[in-house]
Amino acid sequence: RTGARGPLSHRAAGTVDATLTRPQRGSLRGPVLAACTAAAGVLALQVLDPTEPGHLPTCPFLAVTGWHCPGCGSLRMLYHLGEGDVMAAAAMNPLALLGVVALVAGWAAWTRRVLTGRTWGLSLPPQAVWVSLLAVVVFAVLRNLPGLGLLAPG
Repeated sequence: RTGARGPLSHRAAGTVDATLTRPQRGSLRGPVLAACTAAAGVLALQVLDPTEPGHLPTCPFLAVTGWHCPGCGSLRMLYHLGEGDVMAAAAMNPLALLGVVALVAGWAAWTRRVLTGRTWGLSLPPQAVWVSLLAVVVFAVLRNLPGLGLLAPG
């Protein structure tokens, strides 16, 4: 006897085909490529050393306005992170450091999903995007207020 999915003679009636219900595992090509790209970027920053003046261009927003944008200090933050100095990284751009933590968590969830076929079980509400954008704007304002130099890079 045959069914929609092929011969059924070897299966007992009413059983479920385990190959159809088991989560499908994917290729690690994507997560590995992403990890290698990130590592190459951090390695490039170790060579270019953004802490040395003249190695990389100044932030265009800072050059034009004199204000620190939300991303100012991110390259130096990644440089210090590559050196293993988390405190120096946080001093350069604490919001970008939180972003790196979120990216690593997302990468770990992606890798787990590929390996096991199961999701992490973490889902963010739609408001998370708006809250994140508001946090970036508030951070940009606070780091440019006089007396709050703690949030300015360096």
